[in-house]
Amino acid sequence: MAKLIYSMITSLDGYAEAAEGDLGTGAEDEEVHTFIGDVFRSVGTFLYGRRMYETMVFWETAHTEPDAPPHILQYARDWQAAEKVVYSTTLESASSAKTRIERTFDPDAVRTLKAEADHDLSIDGPNLAAQAIAAGLVDEYHLFMTTSVVGGGKRFFPDGVRLDLELVEERAFDTGLIYARYRTR
Repeated sequence: MAKLIYSMITSLDGYAEAAEGDLGTGAEDEEVHTFIGDVFRSVGTFLYGRRMYETMVFWETAHTEPDAPPHILQYARDWQAAEKVVYSTTLESASSAKTRIERTFDPDAVRTLKAEADHDLSIDGPNLAAQAIAAGLVDEYHLFMTTSVVGGGKRFFPDGVRLDLELVEERAFDTGLIYARYRTR
């Protein structure tokens, strides 16, 4: 059975989206980006909400950017090779290959997807992830914490959910970004 991984860059105070501005610095570094690529290279399917998909679809054509460094080219190739499922009631069509659109998030369909998958799945975006967390589907949580406190926005973890997690890996980068990987107990 494949794992479902929830991962996002977060502020130090736990926001996956800031109410104003960005989440701060640290993730744009080549070392960090290469690490993220290495961690998620084994993911076979990405589950996205519409807004996250519209951000990530950049990787469909990133390889055509002039002077793109090797770590960007590698991440683009890995992203293009994976399947993508976009949950949206408004998106008319996909802008990338290997992508299908689902109108609603169905926990039972994701359970089946996990059971049948040969490679891990990743769910991205705090709103979509909140549904998977509430359904007990998330196996691992990967947080990439910047050095900024943003004071508000959309939280990485939804309100009203109790999780007891086990820290299985951590790493600090020269930029100040901290990576922490947890699994459910």
